[in-house]
Amino acid sequence: MKEWWKSGSPWIWLNGGAVTVSMIMVFGLLMLILIRGFGHFWPHGVVQAYYELPGADRVEVVGTLRRSETLTGQSMREAGAPIPEDQLVVTRHLFKLGNRDVTGRDFTYFIDDFLGEWRYPKDMTVLERREWGDFYGQPLRVLEAGSTVAEGAELWPEFQARLARTNQLYDEIRQIERRDIGNINFRLERVRLDQRRAELRGTLTPELERQFVERRAALDAEYAVLQERLDTLIDEARRDAIVMRAAGGQEVTIRLDRIVKAWQPNNMSIPSKVVFYVQSFFDFIFGYPREANTEGGIFPAIFGTVTMVLVMSIIVTPFGVLAAIYLREYAKQGPLLRTIRISVYNLAGVPSIVFGVFGLGFFVYLTGGAIDRTFFPEALPAPTFGTPGLFWASLTLALLTLPVVIVSTEEGLARIPSTIRQGSLALGATKGETLWKVVVPLATPAMMTGLILAIARAAGEVAPLMLVGVVKLAPTLPIDGNFPFIHLERKIMHLGFHIYDVGFQSPHAEAAEALVYATALILVLLIVMLNLTAITIRNHLREKYRAESD
Repeated sequence: MKEWWKSGSPWIWLNGGAVTVSMIMVFGLLMLILIRGFGHFWPHGVVQAYYELPGADRVEVVGTLRRSETLTGQSMREAGAPIPEDQLVVTRHLFKLGNRDVTGRDFTYFIDDFLGEWRYPKDMTVLERREWGDFYGQPLRVLEAGSTVAEGAELWPEFQARLARTNQLYDEIRQIERRDIGNINFRLERVRLDQRRAELRGTLTPELERQFVERRAALDAEYAVLQERLDTLIDEARRDAIVMRAAGGQEVTIRLDRIVKAWQPNNMSIPSKVVFYVQSFFDFIFGYPREANTEGGIFPAIFGTVTMVLVMSIIVTPFGVLAAIYLREYAKQGPLLRTIRISVYNLAGVPSIVFGVFGLGFFVYLTGGAIDRTFFPEALPAPTFGTPGLFWASLTLALLTLPVVIVSTEEGLARIPSTIRQGSLALGATKGETLWKVVVPLATPAMMTGLILAIARAAGEVAPLMLVGVVKLAPTLPIDGNFPFIHLERKIMHLGFHIYDVGFQSPHAEAAEALVYATALILVLLIVMLNLTAITIRNHLREKYRAESD
């Protein structure tokens, strides 16, 4: 035993066991996110059953099973459930009932002992609505301007055709509201700012003022045409409706312009469920959020996260690399340099919220306010850069990840053999030529390693972003067709903050649970894709310069 301890084998096994436990924990977390995230999009069957408590009326239950759990009879009796004294365990089921606007509740537990037979009627329909969540029920008839146009066997095909037409109208309405009218509003604001700028500079002549009036009148005319077209589309979209039978027999009329999509999961084959699953996943990726972020897609959050990481990378890479080159190659070694290095190392351990507070005070209020007073006085008191936005969020994250890039680059420069430097100098190259044409290219893989670590940390940060530019819901993307096309002053959405908001601020916690896992899955996949891209570039550079050095 003593010889075994002296051989060092226990420490090898200890390290191996620690690595194994860590890998199990990581893969377990990933599997949990994958299962819960991907399961969010599968069309689960709709159950119809009757629930009857002792001494109470029978209630019809229509919904999808979310989960089942087994509890002790004692705990259920203490909660007020009518469980017999001799019953030891009780199974209860959590159903998503939908129909929030009708019943006022979305999720409810039902005790298995008092549930009747579970049936799965083929005509049971799920409607994903733009407001009030999902609706569960059976379709009775399709209406056009209040008159019945289809029922019975003809109902479902007619309903699907009219829903597709209504969604096309709705897409056109949203395009006019978001793009066309938004573009006109942007140009109207530009006219106002141009006129205000001329007033501040004292160059507003009657001729120039007349030009502003003409530009504004032309834009008002464009707006009137779009508004007329918009009113026509809205009237057409509101024409059709469907009458649904909800649980308990109540009939509810729902306009088709309030429905995103409809499906009958109990009547779908496995291939049709797979097609629906793929379509739902892509709708989630490329759709816009609804219902306080608890419904719809996350495209603005994905776009904001990627844009912020790219802008952050463009900022942090040159500053980090230049700082590392100066500290390693040019700075005089001594107490001051050691103090700077210690400060850089300690900066990496500062809580991220501190960077957020610094970014809010220095970048947003001080620097942004100075920029507004110097370059955008016509927009004051409404701030342009003196308010949280994409640029300040990216700059704060660049400051947060700067120590990582500096340390990685310094380590890469230190690993370059001195013989390479001496050989370059012996051939007549200057110190600058040796550095920029020999040493720095060979250290590029280390620089990419620093960038990879910076991306991995920045993409998942939330706390500082809440102060410097990330919001719950951003009405417009930071990139559009209006000059200067990339609007760094705009606020953005972020996947990390989206997870926090949905998971902790949602009024419907059960409904938000699946969405949290799905969004977390997308965030993990996005970080993996960004890192794989940087790793591929790093490996390519490593092989390139290794071949050249050979």
